Amino acid sequence: MSDKILLDNRDGVRVLTLNRPQKKNAIDTEMWVAIRAAFRDAAADDGVRCLLLCGAGEHFCSGVDLASFGDAAPGEQHPFESAARAVVEFDKPLVAAARGVAVGGGATVLFHADMVYIGESFRLRLPFASLGLVPEWGSSYMLQANIGAQRAAELFYTAEWVNADKAMDCGIAADVLPDADLFEHALSRAREIARWPVNALREIKRSLRLHHLAAIDLAIRHEQEAMLRQAGSPENIEAITAFMEKRPPDFSKLR
Repeated sequence: MSDKILLDNRDGVRVLTLNRPQKKNAIDTEMWVAIRAAFRDAAADDGVRCLLLCGAGEHFCSGVDLASFGDAAPGEQHPFESAARAVVEFDKPLVAAARGVAVGGGATVLFHADMVYIGESFRLRLPFASLGLVPEWGSSYMLQANIGAQRAAELFYTAEWVNADKAMDCGIAADVLPDADLFEHALSRAREIARWPVNALREIKRSLRLHHLAAIDLAIRHEQEAMLRQAGSPENIEAITAFMEKRPPDFSKLR
């Protein structure tokens, strides 16, 4: 297991900590592989009755480390896809504790958590439109399912920052805590869940997710196809060039 992912067992709760604080826990190829293994192992281990996902340091996750997408060999599928599937298919309760930034994949993973607790410093952004890209991780479906179509459309189309109060108001989070209290509160709730028998928890999770799975699968497949069309497109290149040049992107002349 990579030291960029920390695992700790606490009374039936497995705590998975993204541990790359110097990069705001941006997820690279090594971490995707470790995340995939951690979720599969937690699913298979009857001693784990709940998984708690959090980030080391002041931030939850700044998203995908774009530089890592050059790591896969030609023709080889990037491990992001199978890691995302491992999270989607996880059949036990998943609790998340997030403070600081949650951007891109660092935000969309939260939509698959059963309960999300956030700190007062929490700020979420779905930057896909501003990058000339599309959502991922089935988020084009899951965010609508969680907060409604209009609110989801607003966040995707505007790529605006969402603070803790708005995240709570629109239903992304179950509760907002002072940053200093966030982890212990989320752990306490996870421990409450972990008191119950593992197979009952599995069946409840399956019951809650069953009617979503076909829609999530369809969303993921469409997102992957759309991402292949958009990655490297003139829109995407202009967005990346503008970022590197520290200027606002200009999409007005692109068709």
